[in-house]
Amino acid sequence: MPTLPLSANISIMFTELPYLDRPAAARAAGFEQVESWWPFPGPDAAPDQVDELVATLDTAGVELSGLNFFGGDLSAGERGIACRPDRQEELELNTARLIGIARRTGCRAFNLLYGQLDDRWSAAEQRDTAIRAVQVAAAKLAEIDGVVLLEPLALGLNGSYPLVDGDDVVEMLTGPLRSTPNVRLLFDLFHLGSNGVDLVAAAERLAPWIGHVQLADSPGRGEPGSGELPIEETVKALVGTGYRGTIAAEYQPTGPTVETLSWVDGLDVVRGLR
Repeated sequence: MPTLPLSANISIMFTELPYLDRPAAARAAGFEQVESWWPFPGPDAAPDQVDELVATLDTAGVELSGLNFFGGDLSAGERGIACRPDRQEELELNTARLIGIARRTGCRAFNLLYGQLDDRWSAAEQRDTAIRAVQVAAAKLAEIDGVVLLEPLALGLNGSYPLVDGDDVVEMLTGPLRSTPNVRLLFDLFHLGSNGVDLVAAAERLAPWIGHVQLADSPGRGEPGSGELPIEETVKALVGTGYRGTIAAEYQPTGPTVETLSWVDGLDVVRGLR
């Protein structure tokens, strides 16, 4: 059975360190790839901020395997702006900055959070806005062979976020986005498992649409083994269906990050830490 590359999400792991120290810490722990939520407070980023980020990744010797679009104020509870008619200029600006980072780092996978529904607009109007936003972002990313990822999120933790299982995303991919080939499902075991999805069955059924995989256990969103999800079985099912992309660790460590990595050795379908 083939083995898959492993990435660490440095927005949620290695948080005992300042953000720009985390790529080197991840590399010291054995990771060759990292991914990140949008690392700047707003949709824009000054050239010197981007330069510092790129230099940090280069110096650490890690590949940037995934990056989120600006998702609003995540710490205040926002979960994306794609569906918001009043925030499309922010998203357009952010897309330009994100592509600039992509060109310099080689990153080609980008998570675009749908956003929470706002009762100032109808759900249909916000869905149409989100569809257009995805189409516009995907068209721009196609120029660099980039992929837009759409992610379901856990119920009860993310407000009125309407994508809660893989079928919600597949309905978009096979419907209004069927002519936009570089949009894929982000299969996050924590979010889907928290919503009661049968992860092994979903991995097999949704395989044609999966573009990226993230893992954390549930309940708690800790490292694999800290909860009750069938993580090893699900990852093996993904490999069995032909998934050959990155497996990203995106969990909240229950202790210092380097002390929560023993699960890697037991997951024989990912490449061990170097």
